[in-house]
Amino acid sequence: MDDAKRWDEFLVAEHELIERSMAVLGNCLDDLDQAAARPARLLRALDFLLEFGDRLHNQKEEQHLFPRMEERGIPRDAGPIGVMLREHQAERDLLRQLQALAPKLAAAPAAERADFRARALEYLRIRAEHIWKENDILYKMALQVLSAQDQAELLAAFRALDLETYGGKAREHFERMVAEQEAAGNIRTRLVENLSYEQLHGILEALPVEVTFVDADDTVAYFNRLDRKKIFTRSRSVIGRKVEKCHPAKSVDTVQAIVAGFKNRTRDKAEFWIDFAGDTIYIRYFPVYSDEGRYLGVLEVTQEIGAIRKLAGQKRLLD
Repeated sequence: MDDAKRWDEFLVAEHELIERSMAVLGNCLDDLDQAAARPARLLRALDFLLEFGDRLHNQKEEQHLFPRMEERGIPRDAGPIGVMLREHQAERDLLRQLQALAPKLAAAPAAERADFRARALEYLRIRAEHIWKENDILYKMALQVLSAQDQAELLAAFRALDLETYGGKAREHFERMVAEQEAAGNIRTRLVENLSYEQLHGILEALPVEVTFVDADDTVAYFNRLDRKKIFTRSRSVIGRKVEKCHPAKSVDTVQAIVAGFKNRTRDKAEFWIDFAGDTIYIRYFPVYSDEGRYLGVLEVTQEIGAIRKLAGQKRLLD
């Protein structure tokens, strides 16, 4: 995608990505009830418009283009740069408001949804006019005053900002983000898809807690730290065993009651702690559900917390 020969071509190409994400936001506003019920697409659009549109694209202008234009005699406060900066701030403020409101839309009354729509439409109006002003007026004005060296340095600075923020495939990354928004039925809600099997396994092994997963059929399906020392000894033979066979007889009824509470959603966690082997052991159970709300099983988390309970004051990261 990044085949721009000049800095202005680079920024115009970014405007095109922003406009595509704006179109997604506009589509969500056309059926806001549906967007509120399933907000992933709406949230992705707002996130892209703020993270890419403001914190990356606008910063290229604010950190590099506008200062260079000022150095070449184009005024800031009383001129076009000041107008652009004020519009950047207006866009930023509206997007932050929309991001705060969007997750609450499903339960919001009609008046609050109407307010959300009004703010979003105001953002779209300001941003559309802003893009037109920059593409057709401001960038052409800059081309008249910037030297060939200025222009080369701006293009290099823009690419460097992408590189340091998102790496060598930044442009492909941005394109995928927009394409995902546009594919209405294919919004990814699982970041785990970014991980390889090896990475996921490594993460689970690196956790400072022991985890066990019991599936929806009440059968032990997984535990981490397979071949490492554990708080409670556990071997491969436990895999496939029914959960009631993994606990002392006197606690089976309690375990079954907890699991039943997770299945019927009358309970969202269970926790207890005991003294064991010279430490305090904190044991928690959490229900696991699919994105659609289907019960998948129980996650047991076991952790030594004796040292944690003794913490006092504060310790900075590099202390």
